[in-house]
Amino acid sequence: MIMKNHSAINEFLLLGLSIDPNIQAVLFVLFLLIYLLTLMGNFLMLLMIRADFHLHTPMYFFLRQLSFLDLCHSSVTVPKMLENLLSESKTIFVESCLAQAFFVFTTGGTEACLLAVMAYDRYIAISAPLLYGQVMNSQLCVGLVWGSWGLAFVDALINILLAVDLDYREDQTIPHFSCELSSLFPLSCSDTSTNFTLLLCSSFLHFFGTFVFIFFSYTRIVSTILSISSASGRSKSFSTCSSHLTTVILFYGSGFLSYLLPASGSALEMIVSLQYSVITPMLNPFIYSLQNKEVKAAMGRVFRKYFHSLL
Repeated sequence: MIMKNHSAINEFLLLGLSIDPNIQAVLFVLFLLIYLLTLMGNFLMLLMIRADFHLHTPMYFFLRQLSFLDLCHSSVTVPKMLENLLSESKTIFVESCLAQAFFVFTTGGTEACLLAVMAYDRYIAISAPLLYGQVMNSQLCVGLVWGSWGLAFVDALINILLAVDLDYREDQTIPHFSCELSSLFPLSCSDTSTNFTLLLCSSFLHFFGTFVFIFFSYTRIVSTILSISSASGRSKSFSTCSSHLTTVILFYGSGFLSYLLPASGSALEMIVSLQYSVITPMLNPFIYSLQNKEVKAAMGRVFRKYFHSLL
């Protein structure tokens, strides 16, 4: 990206989570372990879905994309956060900050779209099981994934290109552990009303828009489940949605709180941001592993196959 009119400042100061060296050491170990668990859990999910042909269905195709997204989303913010916890200098170049904000926006927006796609997939599977394979064909699944990425990429690019023209004063500090567009606007000496309006429209499209779609999908899903006569049938249908519903609650719950809270660097804002950018990507593989019988069965088959090959 070509930067313009940024002669006044070249770097921001990321305050991070704490300025106490002892606390920083503890936080470094904690978040390094979380990041390693995130990498291990999501890589394992990717490999398992690829290796087990029982999971070569639309539902697990989307789950595989979700694992890849979680890897990308956490890798955008956590390595820089870990670096700052060890470093005395907490600076980040303006260009690097804008790049980080762009990828946070892209991966977050894509995940919101993908969760909406997964809700539609569950709706078709429960309301029209006999037509599921025909409706959710491979061409549609690939198109929905590429559409999710494309929409988020274009939206993020428009927001970032507009933010590139902003000017910043000297001695600017970001009271956060990562760069997000909402935290950059208060640091600018330019008029940010257009940037703020565009970001608000983008947030409405990606988060509120997809949330409404998910809400209505689950309204139809619940209505269909309640119409099933047998209790075992209702339980089986609901179990196929429980993992996705848990992920939706974690993602949108923390996402909504993050955008409702002012960019002040408060402890609550930090906790909410950590939830959706660090904790949720780690939890998603475990949610799908513990709540999904097919995933647990596939893990057993893959591990047995691996150990048999060693003997």
